[in-house]
Amino acid sequence: MAPHPRALSTHHLVLLLTVAAVTTQAATTDAAAPAPTPRAAESRSSTGSSFLRARCATTQYQTLCYDSLLPYASEFQTSHARLARAAADVAAAHLRALSTRVKGILHRHGSEPAEGTGGGRPSEAAALRDCTSTISAAANLVRQSSAELDRLDAAPTAAASGSGGRSSREARWEVSNAKTWLSAAMTNEGTCTDGLEEAGATASPAGKEVTAGVVSVKQYTSNALALVNGIPL
Repeated sequence: MAPHPRALSTHHLVLLLTVAAVTTQAATTDAAAPAPTPRAAESRSSTGSSFLRARCATTQYQTLCYDSLLPYASEFQTSHARLARAAADVAAAHLRALSTRVKGILHRHGSEPAEGTGGGRPSEAAALRDCTSTISAAANLVRQSSAELDRLDAAPTAAASGSGGRSSREARWEVSNAKTWLSAAMTNEGTCTDGLEEAGATASPAGKEVTAGVVSVKQYTSNALALVNGIPL
């Protein structure tokens, strides 16, 4: 026999009321749940900044080290390799910017008389051309250092991660390469200023601008090298 229509309607009504009550309770629970707080992110950032301050204390240009790398604190946190890589990346960016600036200065000198025609300082133009080359090469060397540190960070040593990790010997090799590239970059930076001095161009407006730029980028490179030297192996 078919169910009575009124009984069927009552059954459906009870079912609908039950579903509505459950839905309302779930919505109320979601609304009452506290929103996630940035406390965890703040804690990581605080840890990274404290670590950074301690590591920058080992560099020659401590304030510059801290101020230039603080924006990346949440990325490296307490990793020596990541911190050193961030420092190398910052140094490379400043070197690229200086290389572009020197090229612009050299372009302005393009209208000067060529060597032997008199009325200009061809030796200064030659020194600026050399600076363009050496600073660009320094930027490439620092990028190579960053790549070595990236490989070091991507594969922890076997001692730290158990079997399958990179050997301590390989880690030392990568750190050694990073040091070599950064040291070579600093040599290139010095070659630029030495060339300007030999050309007697350090007193000219162009020479002063380039020299000041090299002094600035050399501080970033020096800090990066100091931080690589501090990587525990």
